[in-house]
Amino acid sequence: MWPGNTTDVKTLVTISAQMRQRFHIQRFCIVADRGMISAENLKYLEGEDTIPYILGTRMRKDKEVREQVLTCGGRYQEVHPLGPKAKDPAPLKVKEVRHMGRRYIVCLNERQATKDKRTREAIIQALQQKIPKGPKGLVGNKGYRRYVKLEKDSASIDYEKLKAEARFDGKWVLRTNTELSAEKVALKYKELWQVERVFRDVKSMLETRPIFHQRDDTIRGHVFCSFLALVLRKELERHLEKAGHVFEWSHIKQDLQALQETHIEENGHQLAIRSKAEGVCGKVFQAVGMAMPPTIREI
Repeated sequence: MWPGNTTDVKTLVTISAQMRQRFHIQRFCIVADRGMISAENLKYLEGEDTIPYILGTRMRKDKEVREQVLTCGGRYQEVHPLGPKAKDPAPLKVKEVRHMGRRYIVCLNERQATKDKRTREAIIQALQQKIPKGPKGLVGNKGYRRYVKLEKDSASIDYEKLKAEARFDGKWVLRTNTELSAEKVALKYKELWQVERVFRDVKSMLETRPIFHQRDDTIRGHVFCSFLALVLRKELERHLEKAGHVFEWSHIKQDLQALQETHIEENGHQLAIRSKAEGVCGKVFQAVGMAMPPTIREI
């Protein structure tokens, strides 16, 4: 938990220290996106107590990556081919580049590269139509502005910038100090989508936001309960997967909520009546090793 004005890049050192102090974990690998990279963080990770890391880089802003790593020759290794179906794994090729003792992994998604190229071509076509009308309407559009060369009273397409931008199509570059293969480095980095999904689920599905508490301890309690719910959901998914089931979460929640117990009293006897188990409800109980409550039981 951090104050609302804390930037991501300032959290890495603190979290790494807490991993060791709170959980007594001596060796672990930090996997983080480009928002975590800074000279201070890299100095810490590569310091006396070296911490293995896999970090995304800022390709366009990092001069070494832009001018040395991306221009380095070498053949790509295919991890996942370009499949014909949408459900196929995202195509992935990797290439290792070493520069000044630093290890980089260049990753390429050919499907994304095609998409990036087409997007840029569509922007060029739009610019060719809009530029003759004057530069005023182009300045406020970020997509157009990056490819426009503005002069005193005129505008033109910046073809040098277009050529430079093409080298980034479908690519991302990772920096690592691990000895993992280039393929494993790329695949471990791609697993960050699970972290993104966790935060998305906490905010939306578990409705953690908005939070209307006034004190830090009640905010922490609220968020703790949300993450506890997330852990329970993950555990349930693990049991279902082990049992060979793949169910939509909305269906699981709907069918479990529909399972109700009604208490009735007659002639001094109390009975509990269970509603019918609908949909996936029975299979969920079975997967976690729980017996379904009897249809009628005496209280």
